[in-house]
Amino acid sequence: MTDDVRADGPWDESEIDLGDGIERIDLGALLVPATEGMDLQVQVDEQTGSIVQVTLAMKECAVQVQPYAAPRSGGMWSDVRAQIKKSISASGGLVEEADGPFGIELRAQVKPTDGGKSLQSVRFVGAEGPRWFLRAVFLGKASRPGPEAVALEAVVRGLVVVRGGDAMPVGAPITMRLPEALDAGGSSGRPPINPFERGPEITEIR
Repeated sequence: MTDDVRADGPWDESEIDLGDGIERIDLGALLVPATEGMDLQVQVDEQTGSIVQVTLAMKECAVQVQPYAAPRSGGMWSDVRAQIKKSISASGGLVEEADGPFGIELRAQVKPTDGGKSLQSVRFVGAEGPRWFLRAVFLGKASRPGPEAVALEAVVRGLVVVRGGDAMPVGAPITMRLPEALDAGGSSGRPPINPFERGPEITEIR
C-alpha cells in the first residue's frame, strides 16, 4: 500500500503491473519511464560496472535520483534532511524546509563547485517505500515552482524501485546497472550534464 505522499508514485515494484505497456528503462534497482524530451545520463564505476549517479535532464533543468536501503519502520527522510541541512549550512549555503508535492522538502542555495560566487538553487525531495528510500535532487529551473519542476516531478512519480530481498545496511545505495543493450561508451554512459557548468556536490548517505 502506498502512503498519501506516494499515492501517485514513485512506486515499489509490488505496487504496479509491469505489463501495463509503459516503456521503462531497466537500471536494475530503478525502472525509469521513457519520456519524450528527457535525457537519461549516468556515471558508471569503471571497476564494478555499477551506476553511481543517475541524472534525468530536460531543458535547463535536471533531477538526480538514487534509491537507498531503508528500515521497515520508515522515518529515514527525517534523518537525511537533518544531515543535508547540516552539510549545506557548514559549507556556507542556505537551506530551509518547505511543504512540497512529495511532502516536506528542502529548498537550498548552495555554493557552486566551479569557484563561482553566486549561490545556486537546489531542491531535495525524499520518498519512502517498503524498505527503500528514494532521494531526488532537483537542479536548475526545476529547483523552483514552475512548468519545468512539474515535468520532472512527473518523471519521478513514474519511477519504480526494485529493492530486492537481500539484507542491506540502512542507508546503503541499492545497486543500479546499465541495461544489457548499453555500455559505458554509449549515449547513456556519458558523464551527467547538469544545468550548471558543474552541479552542487551532493553528500551521499553513508
